[in-house]
Amino acid sequence: MVSPKPDLETRLAEDHHQAIKLWLRLLTCTNLITAEIRTRLRENFETTLPRFDLLAQLERHPEGLRMGELSQRMMVTTGNVTGITDQLEAEGLVRREVDPQDRRSITVKLTPKGQQVFAEMARIHEGWVIELFSGLSAAEKDSLYALLGKLKKHLNHKEARP
Repeated sequence: MVSPKPDLETRLAEDHHQAIKLWLRLLTCTNLITAEIRTRLRENFETTLPRFDLLAQLERHPEGLRMGELSQRMMVTTGNVTGITDQLEAEGLVRREVDPQDRRSITVKLTPKGQQVFAEMARIHEGWVIELFSGLSAAEKDSLYALLGKLKKHLNHKEARP
């Protein structure tokens, strides 16, 4: 039996820079969590992570969002947002509305059905995330959250860029 090839983070020698090892550990954990969430969304709801993300954005903004805003918030192309919106609209989960102030602009909103479907998905999704982090104690989660917050703050400052 051939053993699986270890990921890059595992293969790094001890003499590699600690920052590189940490960066790879963050990437590995992110990829593992994302893959598990994608699988569970597909198996439990027959949906994708981008569809879930679009519904989540709209749930946070009941007044609706323009297609460009959705694209920016989801960090995907407007073409991708259009395709996802088309699917969700066909399922009755979202609706497009012409902006009364700018008739060229379309706002996307959750329908009542979309609100109900997303609320159930979000409730179950939260349980999955809690389960995936259950290997850490409450104190460890607090520490990790604080450290990642500190890193995020550092990265958001112009001084962090070479």
